[in-house]
Formats: sequence, C-alpha cells, structure tokens
Amino acid sequence: MLISQISKGGLIKGLVILSLLVTSAASFAQLQTAVQVVSNTNSSAANSQNSIDRLSDQTEELLVQYRTVLSEIESLTVYNQQLEAVVNDQNAAIVSYNEQMTELESTNRAIVPMVIEMVDMLRKIIEADIPFRLNDRIQRVTQLENMLDASNVTTSEKYRKVTEAYQIELDHGRSVSTYQADIDGGVKVNFLQIGRTALLYQTLDEKKSGWWNAQAKRFEELPDQYNSSIKEGIRIAAKQAAPNLVGLPILFQVSGE
Repeated sequence: MLISQISKGGLIKGLVILSLLVTSAASFAQLQTAVQVVSNTNSSAANSQNSIDRLSDQTEELLVQYRTVLSEIESLTVYNQQLEAVVNDQNAAIVSYNEQMTELESTNRAIVPMVIEMVDMLRKIIEADIPFRLNDRIQRVTQLENMLDASNVTTSEKYRKVTEAYQIELDHGRSVSTYQADIDGGVKVNFLQIGRTALLYQTLDEKKSGWWNAQAKRFEELPDQYNSSIKEGIRIAAKQAAPNLVGLPILFQVSGE
C-alpha cells in the first residue's frame, strides 16, 4: 500500500516537473519568437530609416535642381527681354534705312547727270586752258570718266572725287610753281607756271626761254633778254630764292583786237 502511495506521489512529482519543463520550453520558444519579431522589427525600421534618408537626399537634390532651373528661367527671361529690345531697335533702324535709301535713290537720279556734266565740263576747261601739267590733269579727268561707269563706287563718292578735282584746278589758278616736262619736239625744260596768267619755260642749260602764247595756242621762243628774269622766277618758285619782283612777259588781250 505504501509503495503504491510512493509510486503515486513520485509519479505526481514527475508529472509536475515534466509539466514545468514543457511550460519552460514553450515559454522559451515564445521568447525566441518575440526576440526574432523585435529583431525583424528593428531591421525593418532600419531599412525604413535608410529609405527615408535616401528619399530625403533625393528630395534635397531635386530642390537644388529646382532652384537652379528657376534661376536659369529668370536669367533667360531677362535675356529674352533684352534681345527683344535689340530686335525692335534693329527693326526701327531697318525701317529708317529703307526710308533713307528711297530718298537717296531719288537724290541719285538728280545727282548722277550733274556729276557726268561736271566731268565733261572739266575736260573742256583743261583743254581750253594754259597747258600746265597737262598730262596729270588729263589723266585725272580720264580717271573720273572711268569712275562714272564703276558700279562699286557710290554716287556720293563719285561726287566727292569730282569736286576734289575742281578744287585742284582752283588751287592751280592761285599757285606759282615750277616743274620739269617735255616741250614740243621732246626737249626737256623747266616750266614756270604763274596761276593761269602765264606759262613760261627755259631749257636746262638756261640758254633758251619761251612762253605759251594763249592767242596763238602754241609755245614761242622769247628774246634772250628774258633768260635771267625767267631763271630767277624758276628759282623763286622752287623756293631756292627769296620772293622778289621779276619782269616777265605777260600777254594781255587788247579790246577790239
């Protein structure tokens, strides 16, 4: 009976211990599960934080790009406004230029015939004048005549060249000069030009002198008595001697002749 009781009591203890062991094992398993859940939660939280950090960085980068784009848009707006002002100014200049061209074309139609007539008149003046520096003057007129047909020369430039040639002719009429050139027969002489009043010459050996007879339209030899005065006049014109009164032969047109 006692053995039976002991065995029963020991059985109960064993069952209790076994129950505790089973309970402890279950609790440990639950603890491990809880720890794993916490670990997984922490890992997920860390991943979420990393994602948030990446999104924050991307957002900051996008914000910087957005501000940069806004700055570029503002700069382009200012540039476009300035460019529009320049274009408007150019358009106004083109309109003004076209108006001036229309006026210029009208002016050219009036100036061109006048310039042609001036060149033609200049040639006639030179051909009828005392023949001083004749080659240079004729060559100048020929150049003007060729220029009139040049399409690459503006009308204003043609007019300027013609008036310049007239000014040169006017200066010749007020000047006293000397130069060397060939006279009839190819003889080289020293010329003395006194405006449009007289044209005299003297051979290089100073032995013969002559003048241009405007009435006869030819050069004529002068008496030897004029050699010294013409020589002195040549020296004065060449600035080799001080200005002085010199007796020179001058032909005057007498009324009624």
